[in-house]
Amino acid sequence: MTDAKKLFVKTYGCQMNVYDSERMAEAMGAKGYVTTDTVEEADMVLLNTCHIREKASEKLYSDLGRLRGLKAGKPGMIVGVAGCVAQAEGDEILRRSPVVDLVVGPQAYHRLPAMVEAGGRQVDTDFPAEDKFTLLPDRKSLRGPSAFLTVQEGCDKFCAFCVVPYTRGAEVSRPVDRLLGEARALVAQGVREITLLGQNVNAYHGAAPAGQGGTWGLARLIRELATIEGLARLRYTTSHPNDMEDDLIAAHGDLPQLMPYLHLPVQSGSDRILKAMNRKHDAQSYLRLIERIRAARPDILLSSDFIVGFPGETDADFQATLQLIEAVGFGAAFSFKYSARPGTPAAEKPPVPADVADARLQELQALVTRQQRAAQEAMVGREVTVLYEKPGRLPGQMVGKSDHLHAVHVADPQGRIGQLVPVRVTASSTNSLAAVPVTAPA
Repeated sequence: MTDAKKLFVKTYGCQMNVYDSERMAEAMGAKGYVTTDTVEEADMVLLNTCHIREKASEKLYSDLGRLRGLKAGKPGMIVGVAGCVAQAEGDEILRRSPVVDLVVGPQAYHRLPAMVEAGGRQVDTDFPAEDKFTLLPDRKSLRGPSAFLTVQEGCDKFCAFCVVPYTRGAEVSRPVDRLLGEARALVAQGVREITLLGQNVNAYHGAAPAGQGGTWGLARLIRELATIEGLARLRYTTSHPNDMEDDLIAAHGDLPQLMPYLHLPVQSGSDRILKAMNRKHDAQSYLRLIERIRAARPDILLSSDFIVGFPGETDADFQATLQLIEAVGFGAAFSFKYSARPGTPAAEKPPVPADVADARLQELQALVTRQQRAAQEAMVGREVTVLYEKPGRLPGQMVGKSDHLHAVHVADPQGRIGQLVPVRVTASSTNSLAAVPVTAPA
């Protein structure tokens, strides 16, 4: 395939975008494109964007500016913009950046090959009636033993800071049969760990298999996936506290395949700010939920999202967030300074001064960093299981993820990608653990 055209994909933002990028690459692969990690040799460049924070949108236009000179030297190069910025800005991207040929939204990317074939400058940001997943090619370009599987898209929560309901649309859950079929196909290709994805994944309610009537929630789907022979691990992200149903909490204690890690965004510890965010939960209900989850799975590692500097946030509101973090004890967290997104209710409110928001972010990040380090240091001396994903940088070293989603570097000259290996943790560094095998690999 020396004459194959080459596709370079750059992904911004969340795991949903990582999954979408993989599917777009597969769609273009069916038309003869092979992926490349070198933008200079690409015949097509695809930027799959995120619109959650302002800097991601700015970075898109910065990257497009850098592509201008490259495309000038390769007149046949195609430049496409996909994802949530594409959905939000559409024709404006073509107007603002002449280097762009194609703009395609996250619900229309199954039509990307047809857009390329048609040629010319085009925008497709429709929310089509057809199911895009049934029109995408089978997945054949897996790069390791772990895979993402989108089970739910869109969101009906309408948090005051979030553009997802506008860029990804209303909540839609994929049918159970199709998900089970795709999961089995992934396992047949060597996948041992599947992460179920959704903008609000624990709101999943997919059409049940024929003859079983109604819908299945996420817990029932996970329980069925856990019966697939060869599928050793299951995870899911991202969740909303209001959709943690009893059966899903129980599944964390019942299923050894469901890993002891849960990302459960709270955003703030202030009830006043949570109400302004339209989160529809308060700090105490979140803390009670954490107690129930830990009762079901005592060793679970929790992570969360936090926004500081939300419009109207006072020093007292921020202190309430710090108090919640202290009360929970997170093993990881993603924290951001509030960024106004056009079209969202919060964007109409006066912002917190930038210097105040910056100082709060630094203080919060220092706290969650201390908690993360404490959680990692507590792993030293313990035995965990690691799924090898790739060779490490050192000779005889393998790298993979632990049950708790820690990155682990294992001294194992006999290790192979795809092995599940019991290891003993020997050291903790900034963002990873070191370990050695303790028994024969599974």
